[in-house]
Amino acid sequence: MLRVDRRCFHNFDWILLLFLLAVSGMALLNLYSASYPPVSWGMPPYIKQCYLFLMGMMGILFLLSFDYRELQYWNYPFYVLIIILLLVVLFAGKSAGGAQRWINLGFFKLQPSELAKLMLVVTLASYYSRKEVEGGYGLKDMVTPILLTMLPFLLIMKQPDLGTALMLGIIFVSMTVFARLRLQTYGVGMLLGSGATVFAWFYLLKPYQKRRIETLLNPGKDPMGQGYQILQSKIAVGSGGNFGKGYLEGTQGHLHFLPERHTDFAFSVWGEEWGFVGSLFFLGVYFSMLLWGLYVAMTARDRFGVFLSFGVVMLIFWQAVINLLMVLGFLPVVGIPLPLVSYGGSSLLTTLLALGILMNVRMRRFQTGQGMEKTSKG
Repeated sequence: MLRVDRRCFHNFDWILLLFLLAVSGMALLNLYSASYPPVSWGMPPYIKQCYLFLMGMMGILFLLSFDYRELQYWNYPFYVLIIILLLVVLFAGKSAGGAQRWINLGFFKLQPSELAKLMLVVTLASYYSRKEVEGGYGLKDMVTPILLTMLPFLLIMKQPDLGTALMLGIIFVSMTVFARLRLQTYGVGMLLGSGATVFAWFYLLKPYQKRRIETLLNPGKDPMGQGYQILQSKIAVGSGGNFGKGYLEGTQGHLHFLPERHTDFAFSVWGEEWGFVGSLFFLGVYFSMLLWGLYVAMTARDRFGVFLSFGVVMLIFWQAVINLLMVLGFLPVVGIPLPLVSYGGSSLLTTLLALGILMNVRMRRFQTGQGMEKTSKG
């Protein structure tokens, strides 16, 4: 039987829930517009997203039913499970668009690389919370977290999925810098990072991935090829003006000029229909949710809770920033979704579970030390 401290219910994070519902509501409205008019066959994307959202909310309720500190003891089984799923993808995964990233479960196509992001947050939070080093982490201390990051990174690169693999690297760097390194470790890390970038360009990146980066510098060079997505996205956002063209009135999306308008370029649809003012409102609500997440990290009562909350915020923040810069033409198209907004079941479920972890940390902020083990039947 689950044992839940009654005080948890009195400390439920209603603010984060309201932010979540507000962003998700705007996202579903946007997804309806991005898939309008509906096709006569198959289930519309916004209906699927609603079902997946309900599944994610049930996942949040499940996460809230136990103490988040138990994740510290289950992180390595979770890690092994994700590695096994990534291996299954390589040998028996479903292919689409030249990539092999999904496991077909019948009712749902699972993308394990999305779960790998959350898995890495939990794993690194567990490592850094257990191993506290006075004066900052040295090179020897970094061997374990580097290896834990490199294994899923390489498996995801094999799919290939450059965007998700890069996100693992960004999560690792963000949480490691937050943990505090020694000065010489920063120097060695910069040298290794520079070398790895050069190696990746010549030996890891595929030709189409290199072309995406080159297109960023001059999208007009190939307006009907590699530069098409960026150019159409910038046209859509720019044509929205100050107040937008109106809901369901966007021409770039509805006339099918804008590709991937319900996934990678979902924000382009919002910008065209709601304009500069509407975009500011949306981004204000979105990033206020993340600022509240940082507040949750600041008020967490144990080291694991701090790292876990910070990692969750970085997981969502960097995906959002990269996607928005990609939509505006400041970064190459690397297939990173806008969390909660872009259509995609695995991405949505992963983000909701991550926010569920934040709620869990906030609910149990009053518990410290042995107090966290004192529970009463709920």
